Amino acid sequence: MTSKLVDTLINANLVPLKPYESARRLFSGGQDWLNANESPFANPYDIDASNFNRYPSCQPDSVINGYASYAGVDKTQLIVTRGADEGIELLIRTFCTPGEDNILICPPTYGMYAISAETCDVGIKRVPLNDDFSLDVDGICATENVNLVFICAPNNPTGTQVSKADLTAVLEHFADTALVVVDEAYIEFDIENTWATELATYPNLVVLRTLSKAFALAGLRCGFTIASEAIIQALLKVIAPYPIPAPVAQIVAQALTPDNIARMQQQVAFLNEQRTTLQAELAKRPGVELVGDVKANYILFRHSHCAQIMQYLVSQGMLIRDQSKQLNLQNCLRVTLGSAEQNQRLLSLLDAYFEQAGASL
Repeated sequence: MTSKLVDTLINANLVPLKPYESARRLFSGGQDWLNANESPFANPYDIDASNFNRYPSCQPDSVINGYASYAGVDKTQLIVTRGADEGIELLIRTFCTPGEDNILICPPTYGMYAISAETCDVGIKRVPLNDDFSLDVDGICATENVNLVFICAPNNPTGTQVSKADLTAVLEHFADTALVVVDEAYIEFDIENTWATELATYPNLVVLRTLSKAFALAGLRCGFTIASEAIIQALLKVIAPYPIPAPVAQIVAQALTPDNIARMQQQVAFLNEQRTTLQAELAKRPGVELVGDVKANYILFRHSHCAQIMQYLVSQGMLIRDQSKQLNLQNCLRVTLGSAEQNQRLLSLLDAYFEQAGASL
């Protein structure tokens, strides 16, 4: 009876949808989690529980002021959300009318842009990346009737950055018709290419940020949307009244102190060194083809034994991510940078698999 009632009441646009296949939904357990682009570091923080009986602030001053200072923007140009994912959904709910408007995405890219649009009954127009994973600027600019253009930079899962000339062309083309949303979830690994300082030049620019990656705080679910004050004020009309739990706000405020920002930057430097080493070592393995670039905390590679490699690694407790269902990423696997020990274990397991596969490689 309940199932029948659900079938009767559910929004029609949700019927064909499947839940987003997050790393945790696909695989649980395992010894080494190199499948979700998380940091291998777990940093200590203190919690004060004396006010947990009170509702938290919608936009805590300590968080807003701290991140505005870190990002080099004014506090009026910032909103804190439950991860960058909520920022994506807020933008779609605020600036797209269900059943009428569209967003534009450039696959292969992060899956939540499409998922959020579909759940809000907003259309999706797709302009695939070029063969080298650069933007198809002509194709993007030829696309009409879109309210939001989502560009992931560095792009997940290809690890590629977007050229300044290409993004400038897109921003200028849509200056009077659409917001261009630059997702900088991984920008700390390529910080010189941030667009957060360009708000004054491009009023239609929106930048998404997160503490899940470089700040090693994926478990907090804390993200930021950076944009003009007018855009931020519009988003505040839609956001839930208490989006950030008090413990999250406390930890974020601590993470944004100068000492802890310096710690984050040291950890990023370490991961970038590990990335260079792991990339070189992967390239030595038989049949491995490196794909895309390495401007984030993961490496994408292709192998004809993609499915078998994935199965073997999972059986050994080593979890990485199969990206072969994505457009133009056939037989591709993505590995997150872990600790030096985890990265070496990955290489050892790959060697064991290749030795076992032998002549079939």
